[in-house]
Amino acid sequence: MVLVAHGSRDPRAAAATSALASAVAASHPSWEVHASYLDHAGPRPLDVLRRLSRSGARRAVVVPLLLTAAYHGKVDIPVVLRDASSLDLDVSLSDVLGPVSDLLVDGLVRRLPTAELDAVVLAAAGTRDAAARTTVSDAAAALGARLGIPCTVAYASASAPTADVAVRSLGPGRVGVASYFLAPGLLHDKAVAAALEAGAVAAAPPLTDAPEIVELVGRRVFSALSEGLMAA
Repeated sequence: MVLVAHGSRDPRAAAATSALASAVAASHPSWEVHASYLDHAGPRPLDVLRRLSRSGARRAVVVPLLLTAAYHGKVDIPVVLRDASSLDLDVSLSDVLGPVSDLLVDGLVRRLPTAELDAVVLAAAGTRDAAARTTVSDAAAALGARLGIPCTVAYASASAPTADVAVRSLGPGRVGVASYFLAPGLLHDKAVAAALEAGAVAAAPPLTDAPEIVELVGRRVFSALSEGLMAA
């Protein structure tokens, strides 16, 4: 199983991805789980797949650690699969983690501070991809419904509103920040800092290796394997 994260210059991001890979491996002892990165950190996913092919592995599942199917899911990951097609290795691609699900909402709730909140901002990295923004909006709607309080979206880059604007839009009251991030880094820090400065009372850490994310990765792997068997 090759987990593919975006990658970051911030070493905390790679540490979070490694923690998730370790948690997935612990949950599925029969799997050989590898972390890889599209940018900044290493190893690259294609390098991992080449190494697996040389070692005699017969099959690999690539799992994009992405919460939306934006540029990296639509362009970068397919390039990896194309370049891996010449390897003596059967490579399957799973769906991204992001379409809203009970598991994802459970993970968001788990990471939220326990204090009583009147409203929540769901902070995400940001994208110009309209379909990806819809995914985030759907997650915010599901989170608000689960908590029974208003929930609105904020972005750290590329899209509006920013976290401070989102916090102020919710009016007076105790506003918390939920994290639509898988790993810490500059954009998460930026969103949290803006929200707290605007009056948010608490902010959640990224999802990282939350049990729900571990289970979600497992489900993506089983689905990809099942689709591969049907195709065969």
